Amino acid sequence: MLDTLSERLADRLRELRQARGWSLDQLAAQSGLSRATLSRLEKGEVSPTAQSLGHLCAAFGLPMSRLLMMVEETFDRKVPYERQPEWTDPETGFTRRSVSPPAPGLSGEVLECHLPPGTAIAYDAPPKPGQEHHLVMLDGALTLTVDGTPHELSAGDGLRFHLSGPNRFETGPQRGARYMLVLI
Repeated sequence: MLDTLSERLADRLRELRQARGWSLDQLAAQSGLSRATLSRLEKGEVSPTAQSLGHLCAAFGLPMSRLLMMVEETFDRKVPYERQPEWTDPETGFTRRSVSPPAPGLSGEVLECHLPPGTAIAYDAPPKPGQEHHLVMLDGALTLTVDGTPHELSAGDGLRFHLSGPNRFETGPQRGARYMLVLI
């Protein structure tokens, strides 16, 4: 059985599709995901992976953080650690914690992410083309490929970019990566 956040996410994905008047087949064509996968996601039978959420967000034209904000409870100015929503990709073990979740009237958000050793996550297209990103490595090593250019990052490094095309996050077999990602 899925947790409450995953159930709300399943409901929201169905609502987004229906609001556009799309059938599951039309969303499959827009997202590149199979109709069967979409049906299982909307029914809450499975939890989405980071990659499938990336495909869906690109199809809907919204950042993943905005989608996750739509299913979170309320917004408070102070977000204590224990109330910072965390999502784990069931396929890769990638975790994403919303340190400062998106909110009405605020344009930025801060995420703490952890990518385990020997893991790669690739996105074909950004959910919001041109969005400003700032990545700060806290620990480990990461190769981040942005628009075809790989960037080797280690603890303390920062990378600033506008995301407009495909991107890939990859860790080596020995070390994972822990990093902060600021989206503006």
